[in-house]
Formats: sequence, structure tokens, C-alpha cells
Amino acid sequence: MSTHQYTDDPRNADILISVNGELKSRNQATVSVFDSGFLLGDGVWEGLRVYNGGIAFLTDHLERLYEGARAIDMDIGITPDQMRTRLAEVLNANKMTGKKSNGVHIRLMVTRGIKPTPYQDPRITIGDPTIVIIPEYKTPDDDVYNNGMSLFTVHTRRGYPDVQDQKINSHSKLNCISACIQAAKAGADEALMLDPHGFVATCNSTHFFIVRRGEIWTSTGQFCIPGITRANIIKIARVNDIPAHEKTFSLYDVYGADEAFVTGTFAGVIPVREVDGRKLGHPLETDSKWRGPGPMVTRLRALYGDHAKAHSEAL
Repeated sequence: MSTHQYTDDPRNADILISVNGELKSRNQATVSVFDSGFLLGDGVWEGLRVYNGGIAFLTDHLERLYEGARAIDMDIGITPDQMRTRLAEVLNANKMTGKKSNGVHIRLMVTRGIKPTPYQDPRITIGDPTIVIIPEYKTPDDDVYNNGMSLFTVHTRRGYPDVQDQKINSHSKLNCISACIQAAKAGADEALMLDPHGFVATCNSTHFFIVRRGEIWTSTGQFCIPGITRANIIKIARVNDIPAHEKTFSLYDVYGADEAFVTGTFAGVIPVREVDGRKLGHPLETDSKWRGPGPMVTRLRALYGDHAKAHSEAL
């Protein structure tokens, strides 16, 4: 099971994909084998969720995209307003408008562009960046929420920024892939990753929270991408008088948590039922049986759903 597990939709066979502003069918949407993204994982990307024709927290997502591009010294080549126009064009072309757009998820990818030969140096890139927008009908599988996630703490760490800054949402995801592989081999759904000091950082594809005695805790954020959903959960909690802390904590605190959950643009809020084989629940409970999504996760999921729809930006 995965937080990205979804209900298959036959409409996705006929979607149109934007490749550098041109609309292509699924089978014709291709990029060159000399593209920097394919050769080197050189690029940045965003996942976007559509509600009633608008994209939730779009301004925040575009800010993160362009900030990430600036961090790797890449000029995206079009303005944020022009990017909004491209997003609107591909949604309109697919008739993903109004209520028909509910359940649509977009992957927006930007790479440095084409190279004349396989080589690392960004200075030899030819032409403009490659911009691909893939909209799909992808509704999260309810079983993931109802059954909860199992996590396994892996040895692959979220490293120091002088090695690779984990705040950049880059195409280079090999450390997260390695973590995902180790978790899968251990029989878990996703990996829980530690920071270089051994404290809890994040998961391989989502952000991680625990619930302890009426409070929610997440990491300091220094070793993970600046999650849009993560930030909104913290904001929602504080507005609703739920203490929310970004802090350093260890697996000791995780194993003794009342509840835990992960967040992401695709699935929103998903409960975690166990970590490293330990069922989560208040330590004074008489058994270790997981009883389904807890009260905090249930409340935050509902609050986030309303918040995301209210903050969907029209194109």
C-alpha cells in the first residue's frame, strides 16, 4: 500500500499532456533522450490538486517551484503568470473544469533542457527548459485511509544541505527511492527517514506528524522539502487551538505517540497505524490493537479538506 495508491480511471487513457506548451496525446508525449531530466535528474517539479476547476494553494506551489529553480541556477523561461496560463490550457483541453475537475492531480515538471551530448555541465544546455504538465484523474484509494500506513525506519538519511539540500524538490530522488526500497523489503508501506543526527525528519514521499497528549509534532523542517500540505496542517491546527510544534524528537517519542499521520498534496492526511512493527496508541491502553483513524487525524483530515477547497485558485 502507498499514500499514492489511487483508483484507476479509464479516462486517463485519452488525456492530453502539455509538452513545452504543445498538447500531445498520452502516447505521443515524449521528451528527448538528451534531456537534462532524463540524463541527470536535473530539474524541479510540483504535484498539484484540483478542486472545482481551481488549483489548491497554487501561489505557494509556484513560489516553491521557482525558488527551487533559482536554487539550482535554472531560469524556467516563462513567468509564473504564463505558467498559470499553461495549466489552464491543459485543463481546458481535457475538459477538466468545474466539478468535472474534482479528483484531478497534476504533475508539473521542469528540467534544464536538452544537451548536445550526455554531459553534466549545465553550461552546455541547448535552448530553453523542458516544461511538462500531466493532468490525470487520480482519486486516493479510501483503503489507504481506512487501513492506515505502516512505516519502517530506514538507514538512508536525509542528509546535510552541503551534500544535497533536501529543501529542493528536485528530480534527483535516488535517496528517497533507496529509502522506499528498504521499507518495501521490510514489508512496510513507506519509509520513515531520520536526519543526520538520528532525529525524525520525514518520510520518503510524505511529511510525518505524531500526536502526543493533544498536541501535534513534526520535525524542524530543516531536512525536508517545505511541504505545502505540511504548512497548512500546522496553520489549521493553530487556528483551531490545537498545539502544533516543529521540533526535534526521536523514535522514542514516535513509539509512544497516541496517533501519527503523514501529509501530502495527493492524499492530504493519512493515518499511520504502526512504525517499526509497533502499533500506535496511548501507552496506557490495555492492548495494542489499532482501532482505525484516531480523533485527531479524523478532525484534521476534515479541516484540511475544507481548507484546501476554500483555497483553490481559479486560473
